[in-house]
Parts: sequence; C-alpha cells; structure tokens
Amino acid sequence: MNNIEYPLTQVLDVKKKRVEDQEKVVTEKRRLLKEEQEKLKQREAERDKVKKHHEDKLQQLRKELDQSTTTDKIQQMKYYLKVVKEKLALEDKKVKEQEEQVELADKNLKMALHELAQKRLEVDKLEMHKKDWLKAVQAEIQLKEENEANEQGSVIYMMRLQERKKLMQREG
Repeated sequence: MNNIEYPLTQVLDVKKKRVEDQEKVVTEKRRLLKEEQEKLKQREAERDKVKKHHEDKLQQLRKELDQSTTTDKIQQMKYYLKVVKEKLALEDKKVKEQEEQVELADKNLKMALHELAQKRLEVDKLEMHKKDWLKAVQAEIQLKEENEANEQGSVIYMMRLQERKKLMQREG
C-alpha cells in the first residue's frame, strides 16, 4: 500500500521548482525596488540642497535690494539666481524620472508577486488532487482486500460445508 506512486509526481515537482524560481525573482524585484527608492532619496536630497541654496540666494538678493546696492551687483545676483533656478529645474526633473523608475520597479514587483501567487495556487491544486487521488486509491485497495477476504471466507465456508457433507455421507 505504501508503494503507491502518484502519476503526476514529476509535474508536481516541476511546479514546485517554478514556485522556488519565482520566489527568487520576487526577492530580486524587492531588492531592485529598494535600490530605486534609495536612488530617489538621494535625488530628493540633492534637489532639496539646491532648493535651499536657491532660497538662500533669493533671500540674499532681497536683502541687497533692501540695502539699495549697485545695479551691477544686483544684476550679477539675478543672473546667478537664474543659474541656480535652472539647476533646481534639472534636479526636479531627475527626481521625477527617478519616481517613474520607482513606480516601474514597484509595478514589476507586484507582477512578480501575482505570478508567485498563481504558481503557488497551481501547486496547492495539484497537492489537493494528490491527496484526493491517494484517498481514492486507498479506498479502492481496501475494497479489493475486503472482496478478497469475503471471497476467501466464502471458499473456506464452502470447503467446510463440503467436508461436513462428505462426513455426513460417510456416517450416514
């Protein structure tokens, strides 16, 4: 009874291997998402640094305007402020691009998790089928054994009945 071989064992093994492989893919996608999130933090820090610099220079310009400084110095400060503003726009663009990369990595992770769930479901279905199949086979074996036992009992009963008849014929 222990020698029962499930006919779909190889299929089950292949599906289990696919689940293991997909788990590795999910782990890699999580790592990539974390990497992209770290890059985003760096980009935001760089942007914030430039933004603070821009705000400081703007404040400095306002201070100079209040003190009525020379127009050359004000023009120079305005030009520099324009350069800083362009750099800030560039940093904002980098942040937006990195946010897109994070969204893409997140989307890839969600897809990988969905695939993993599907593959686990396939394995679970096959495991359930194996369990049901084994129950059915064991019930079938038990029924055969019971039938054989009944048959043997009937044969023994018939043999004993014939022996009694022979014994009664000899005596009688």
